Amino acid sequence: MKAAVIPEVNAAWELREVPTPRPGPGEVLIRVHASGICHNDVLATRGIIPFPAFSPAVTGHEPVGEVVEVGAGVTSRKVGDRVGTTWIQGTCGRCDYCALELPVSGQAAFRCAAPAMTGFTVPGGHAEYMVAAASGTVLLPDGLDYELAAPVLCAGYTAWSAFRVGAPRPKERVAVLGIGGLGHLALQFAAAGGFETVAITRSPDKHALARELGADTVVGSGEELLAAGGADVILATGPSYAAATDSMRGLRLGGRIVLAGIDGLEPFTLAPDLARPFFAQRHQVLGATHEGPQYLKEALEVVASGKVTPKVEVFDKTQVAEALDKVAKGEVRFKAVVTY
Repeated sequence: MKAAVIPEVNAAWELREVPTPRPGPGEVLIRVHASGICHNDVLATRGIIPFPAFSPAVTGHEPVGEVVEVGAGVTSRKVGDRVGTTWIQGTCGRCDYCALELPVSGQAAFRCAAPAMTGFTVPGGHAEYMVAAASGTVLLPDGLDYELAAPVLCAGYTAWSAFRVGAPRPKERVAVLGIGGLGHLALQFAAAGGFETVAITRSPDKHALARELGADTVVGSGEELLAAGGADVILATGPSYAAATDSMRGLRLGGRIVLAGIDGLEPFTLAPDLARPFFAQRHQVLGATHEGPQYLKEALEVVASGKVTPKVEVFDKTQVAEALDKVAKGEVRFKAVVTY
């Protein structure tokens, strides 16, 4: 089969012929139709986060396709099922975290002693075929195109989880910080939920697009958000904690900020503000990752309904190195999807 292989840290991806895997007990073989490129794929390629722990190194944790073979003992999936594979396929089942018996979520990546992580500890989806734990797959809604489903497996899952963790109440105002791969979906989720929605972006060229995606108001900073009336919930989807701190200047009394982006360089801090100190505002700082299978199912259903549409740039597998390069340079609006 053809697969996008990372030869070594900081090397360009190469489309190579590699052996086609076979499913073991509890596993399924998926004919991959599309796989999204996440910024974490860029970070893994550069060695900023752990490089794939297997050879050949095939990453990718937004794959969707069709089950073509099931391993021994699998009853939850059958040949012909349209499925996606999540970032966390499963946990070790033996550590202190697993003893809590929580639903499989993004927490497991950081708390389980040995999680099965698609594209990091087990081979990922940038290939014509991949093997996954049957329990680590999700059924795709009928009629949802593979190219639109792929980004939901990570970016959409995270954006919807952040929206649900923020738990906006009727008549509250939602702001989305960062209109990128996550943010363009979070903005649509909030608007589709019927909330007055604000986009926070420092990129003037994104203002018109943010309004097309459902923003009622577009601002460039926390001060501008405050001047525009503030927000009850801020979904911080970008990779800058400094920007998240700044956005809190526009957080209303009792408001919540949800950190869903990853900043690997700077800490999240509370800005000194004697006029509006954090302790006197009843503000909450929350975190969100992949918050559980039910949230992923909900996100897929919202996208399948047509109320939210991922903005994708589709690449053929022969263009996979070009696709990764464009993602690394921030030149894709908003999600790169590779077809296999």
